[in-house]
Amino acid sequence: QVQLVESGGGSVQAGGSLRLSCAASGRTFSGYDMGWFRQAPGKEREFVAAVRWNGGNIYYADSVKGRFTISRENAEKVDMQMNSLKPEDTAVYYCAATNGGILSSRSYKYWGQGTQVTVSS
Repeated sequence: QVQLVESGGGSVQAGGSLRLSCAASGRTFSGYDMGWFRQAPGKEREFVAAVRWNGGNIYYADSVKGRFTISRENAEKVDMQMNSLKPEDTAVYYCAATNGGILSSRSYKYWGQGTQVTVSS
């Protein structure tokens, strides 16, 4: 059974930091790119960051560039350091894996259950 499990969400004040982690299991994820998406209430799910299967190319949404850093420890573990958090970063954050396109949520085959991040002003 394939599982992606996120951890590290929580509540912080604006300007604070959080570190999200994602652990994948149930199959080998070598060859799978890993990404983070988020969904705020009443909004569509949006791309946040992604890293290639070999840890090579990394991609960020413009809204998080310079504040968020995605890293891949191995094929089954990916983290995202979030600094200088803003109230507009409040959302449920999802970890996902794809062997197709890396920027579109429709390309991702496996998804975690999500972790809540709340940033207060």
